[in-house]
Amino acid sequence: MFTGIITDIGTVRFMKAHSVEAQGDMRLSITSAYDMTDVDIGASICCSGVCLTVVDKGTDWFAVDVSAETLSKSALGHCKTGTRINLERALKVSDELGGHIVSGHVDCIGEITSVTQDGGSQRFVIRAPKFIAGFIAPKGSICINGTSLTVNTVADSADACSFGVNIIPHTLAWTTFSAAEAGDSVNLEIDTLARYVARLREMPL
Repeated sequence: MFTGIITDIGTVRFMKAHSVEAQGDMRLSITSAYDMTDVDIGASICCSGVCLTVVDKGTDWFAVDVSAETLSKSALGHCKTGTRINLERALKVSDELGGHIVSGHVDCIGEITSVTQDGGSQRFVIRAPKFIAGFIAPKGSICINGTSLTVNTVADSADACSFGVNIIPHTLAWTTFSAAEAGDSVNLEIDTLARYVARLREMPL
């Protein structure tokens, strides 16, 4: 479980395909400023919105295995050596919940369609698949590349849903959004609360 508050930006140092038996799976080695003596093998780290398990580590890096399914359903499938990744360690019971509850289970891939200056912040417009439109609402929370953000506007079309978020300078400086641009793919996770509300509405009273 995570909060969507990014605490480090890692960099992919190398990618290695697994054996034929694990066809399509990939091992990612990611540099990090985390104190690796405090990171256990088997620990969960949210990597640009994807909850992954630490399987190896060094003094300034850790490795995770990414399944073919995850690669196909998330923007991690576009990673290459040098790709920067938003990182967050798993939430502890005593930690401050500064964002919203994030599971690290990506629902779909969205696309940044525009980035514009909006006062002191930058406004990002994201195009998302139509099937998650009902889970996105103005003033609601959404997780984009592991970052907890507030939805400002929503516009529906016949085949998609576009929504806008404003990102303040602090968040830009501490996440990979500082280098993001139109055309980039992003991982999207809808708010857990919205997921359960939608499910309850489907059930007969």
